[in-house]
Amino acid sequence: MSAVETKPLLQRPGTRLAIRYAIAIVLTVIFVFPIYWLFMISFKTPAEIFAFPPKWYASKLQFGNYVGLFKDGDAVSVLNSLILAGTSTVIAMVLGTMAAYSLVRFKTGGENLAVWIISQRMVPPIAIIFPVFLLYVFFGWVDTYHGLIILYTAFNLPYVIWMMRGYIEDIPLELEESALVDGWTRWQVLWRVVFPMARTGLFATAVFTFVFAWNDFIFALVLTRTEVITYTVQVTHYFGGQSNFWAKIAAMSVLGTLPVFVAVAFMQRYLVRGISMGAVKG
Repeated sequence: MSAVETKPLLQRPGTRLAIRYAIAIVLTVIFVFPIYWLFMISFKTPAEIFAFPPKWYASKLQFGNYVGLFKDGDAVSVLNSLILAGTSTVIAMVLGTMAAYSLVRFKTGGENLAVWIISQRMVPPIAIIFPVFLLYVFFGWVDTYHGLIILYTAFNLPYVIWMMRGYIEDIPLELEESALVDGWTRWQVLWRVVFPMARTGLFATAVFTFVFAWNDFIFALVLTRTEVITYTVQVTHYFGGQSNFWAKIAAMSVLGTLPVFVAVAFMQRYLVRGISMGAVKG
């Protein structure tokens, strides 16, 4: 009898590999099922949504749930979120990268400034939203694009600075010194050397910064009314005291998920490489 045949069943390589695949498939189904269910509800009729036992798929796709969002103007909230999150992410990435470069190369503020900066990101939004609301009322910034863009940028800047600080530390200083010897200015070094070499970290940090701004609820709830309402606030309008519009809730949630899904899908390779580069350092 061979050595392979004498091994217990669970110790055989093929059996262990099959168990791993089975566990991976089960976990994938568990995590993907809520997404599938949300997507399917957005295409169901009210009768199918409340059917018992549950209907696992729509008998006929009801695109009217999405058409209603565009007819009523509710889908504009997704565009508002895209403008606010996208603009604030770009501004935060540019300013944050320059600030991180200053911390790394010029030791601005000493060794403890970076820790103080990231500590500002740990402040709960609920602790500052009402003073910010009073300030915005004074300046007339409530329900404006620039008001929320400034707030999102300020709130995400500490995260960007902290993350980019780690990526910039991994760039060899000799490359920058060579560029300076060749007559380049610091701005040229930043744009032509630092940014290209840290592009993986830039993309990874930008995706997470975008998601943070995209998922914001408390700032948008307090500081928007009708003109700049975001999709996270718009979804709450479909919950009522006597009934909930589940089809609209699902359809709006799907629309709100698509931009993040697309961003992560296109930048997946940068995310994997960026996270594995060890950006978070003390």
